[in-house]
Amino acid sequence: MKALIIDDEPLLRAELRRMLGAYPALEIVGEAADAESGLECIHRLRPDLLFLDVQMPEKSGLDLLAALETLPLVIFVTAHDRHAMRAFDFGATDYLLKPVNEARLRVAVMRAFAALDTGSGHSSDAAEPHSEEDGTIAADRASVEPLAEDQCVLLRDGDQTYFVPVKTIQSIEACGSYARVHLGDRRPLIPRSLNFLEQRLPAQLFFRVSRNAIVNIREVTKIEPWFSGGLRATLRNGSTFDLSRRQAKLFRDSMTL
Repeated sequence: MKALIIDDEPLLRAELRRMLGAYPALEIVGEAADAESGLECIHRLRPDLLFLDVQMPEKSGLDLLAALETLPLVIFVTAHDRHAMRAFDFGATDYLLKPVNEARLRVAVMRAFAALDTGSGHSSDAAEPHSEEDGTIAADRASVEPLAEDQCVLLRDGDQTYFVPVKTIQSIEACGSYARVHLGDRRPLIPRSLNFLEQRLPAQLFFRVSRNAIVNIREVTKIEPWFSGGLRATLRNGSTFDLSRRQAKLFRDSMTL
């Protein structure tokens, strides 16, 4: 995959290039410091992927994309999350906040390779970074790329769009073929199954308490014995969820040293 870095900060470009050096299947074909030179590089180098800053002098990264007839994959890299809504209107592959975290960068890169694979049919195994810890990558990696708990997600509910940190999700309940996401006073309904969301959400933060619900374990404030060897979990917002004996055992096991 050919990638182009477009950012007005030289140090950021250098650091990003250094971190991306861990991915042998990702070739950095060029850099640009502003939208005008970035546009010229895109036409000349034909990259598959852009690492693009949103806010730059004179013209923004969004202005650059608006000038393109065909969009490559785009990972936005910026210090300002207020641009997220417009960024995702352009079909961004991912959105990284500065300073870039290597773990989050890996998630974004893997997502870009997966998006490219969808069109090419090639395997993305070569996208994995080379390191002494390669053997720790699970051989049976799920087809759904898990989110990191410090990652933000875009939730659309009718005409409303929410951009929220994963860790602020309190619970999720099944509503037919949809899922109701509880975010304090907001409860967007999204077209996702709980099975999909269980794979997508970070396992260290979310637990499937029943067929119909997933909870954020950091929101649990009280656990008490319930009928037939089960448990009742009470969340910070006062909502309660009943766990069967089987789920209660799994919950205890996951919470015990």
